[in-house]
Amino acid sequence: MKGAIVNCLKEMIVFKFGQQEWEEIMIASGLQPNKIIMATNDFDDEQVVAMVQNSCKVLNQSLEQVADYFGEFWMTSYAVSVYKPYFGTTATAKEFMIKLNDIHVKVTKYVPNAHPPKFEYEWKDDNMLILTYISQRGLIDFVVGLAKGVGIYFNQKLSVRKISSTRVEILFL
Repeated sequence: MKGAIVNCLKEMIVFKFGQQEWEEIMIASGLQPNKIIMATNDFDDEQVVAMVQNSCKVLNQSLEQVADYFGEFWMTSYAVSVYKPYFGTTATAKEFMIKLNDIHVKVTKYVPNAHPPKFEYEWKDDNMLILTYISQRGLIDFVVGLAKGVGIYFNQKLSVRKISSTRVEILFL
């Protein structure tokens, strides 16, 4: 997994909970607490999963809570500053969600070893999307959190519900 994800996790935790908590999470994950993280660094998926699990323990938060915090922070702070050009091409949460595959292709085009998730879309009606998450990482809770973050960023009400380990229902209200 790319360092951009870890950087965002770090920034979110430091912002919301504090530097000391981040250092505890790093130590619990077997990493140096002051490790410099570059966006293009490669992290083993297992390391990132350990960081997420240890975040839940250290912060006394559920996986769903950490994923929701991450999704909101990614969409309203981290990605909007790092990947700003991709945010100006859409005006609604619905438009943004259906461009996820294209955004991932553009963002990772020149990034070695990038393996972003892919998504399949199934429209139940004009406002209900079933999003299928295709990745071996098993981070469906983060897909839920990110979808909620998309709604927050675009100031649009969404109902987001995990319906399986690979599928999310998004109702654009």
